[in-house]
Amino acid sequence: MSTELRRLRNYIDGEFRDAADGRTTEVVNPATGEAYATAPLSGQADVDAAMEAAARAFPAWRDATPAERQKALLKIADAFEERAEELIAAEVENTGKPIGLTRSEEIPPMVDQIRFFAGAARMLEGRSAGEYMEGLTSIVRREPIGVCAQVAPWNYPMMMAVWKFAPALAAGNTVVLKPSDTTPASTVLIAEIIGSVLPKGVFNVITGDRDTGRLMVEHPTPAMASITGSVRAGMSVAESASKDLKRVHLELGGKAPVVVFEDTDIAKAVEDISVAGFFNAGQDCTAATRVLVHESIHDEFVQALAKAAADTKTGRPDDEDVLFGPLNNPNQLKQVSGFIERLPAHAKVEAGGHQVGDKGYFFAPTVVSGLKQDDEIVQKEVFGPVITVQSFADEAQAVQWANGVEYALASSVWTKDHGRAMRMSKALDFGCVWINTHIPLVAEMPHGGFKKSGYGKDLSAYGFDDYTRIKHVMTSLDA
Repeated sequence: MSTELRRLRNYIDGEFRDAADGRTTEVVNPATGEAYATAPLSGQADVDAAMEAAARAFPAWRDATPAERQKALLKIADAFEERAEELIAAEVENTGKPIGLTRSEEIPPMVDQIRFFAGAARMLEGRSAGEYMEGLTSIVRREPIGVCAQVAPWNYPMMMAVWKFAPALAAGNTVVLKPSDTTPASTVLIAEIIGSVLPKGVFNVITGDRDTGRLMVEHPTPAMASITGSVRAGMSVAESASKDLKRVHLELGGKAPVVVFEDTDIAKAVEDISVAGFFNAGQDCTAATRVLVHESIHDEFVQALAKAAADTKTGRPDDEDVLFGPLNNPNQLKQVSGFIERLPAHAKVEAGGHQVGDKGYFFAPTVVSGLKQDDEIVQKEVFGPVITVQSFADEAQAVQWANGVEYALASSVWTKDHGRAMRMSKALDFGCVWINTHIPLVAEMPHGGFKKSGYGKDLSAYGFDDYTRIKHVMTSLDA
């Protein structure tokens, strides 16, 4: 007997709608491998409708006072707290994540981030008015950009939605947001929550696949396109947006180096690095996936890290002992497995390296040693619970290898030597450098990378600024 699938719908201009042509896709729970819902496969008519709604709503939302926008965002944050269990349930079904960790590690920072941007709405910085030319006064206005087309990824569907809509709305923009086609459920619920607070058309959600996202980016209405996703997707967005010179905000891949020096407390470093590498099944652009360890402690470190991996558990969302759940989809499982299958002969799998169970998309926490700098698994983003280990001889080699990838999002340094930590933080070519820790984020500090990790910042006042534009107004004092 088949179970009836839940029906998700687009949220456009203050109401829930099916796709104009009725097309849908099935949404699968990665912990079970079974479909639990259908979602609209949105096409041109749906994108047009959402963009038109956002454009109509923009003038009034733009002209709302910062205090009014702040008040609305604070109400949204309160509503997220009040409906936290519903959000958790939707996200767990979306992703298969552990329930307890979703409750403790995602809801509190999401609420805090919305409240941060509520405050940012009232902190619009600019140069003070002044006479920079005799007889003329100059004023700098900071204004919202307009309609923002936003595409969120499947690794943190709820939190990445917050990173998209919160700064955009705080700055006075209107939004059309598309979640990943594999994880739309929590974003549709977010639309319901936000819809109870904001005027219609200010916030819109449409579901669909990469073609839907392409239609959004190519649409003439939005003034900005923002995406968190793969390097390939980001390059495609940048190319499409260039045709009409849209502003682009890209947060893409990562391959974070974790540089461990000989004076490090090995037990503490292994404990923290294993969590930072395996959390969320390694499906995090900032995950601690690429360890570079000094040759003098290499063998001891690898042994300890392999044991930590063996002691780390993956499993179903309701299991309180698991650190992470499944990979998001069968394609991702195939990708992660492929990296292990293609390992060169000189590599050694110290722990894991295999699928777990025959239901869902679970993969064992994995440690691979004996690698060289040009190996595929060192150079390319795995996006799974896989930590690689390389041995370095000195600080110069550590810097060379750490920087020797096409990504530049996050990194960390592990040492008790303050001077060395400062030298490394300067030399590492990454948007974030952690020292003796890895992966903590706060709303007040920027998140974003260089090179093929993209450009633009999430979180912080810098992230808020990305959703504004600058206008110079000059007036004659003689008029």
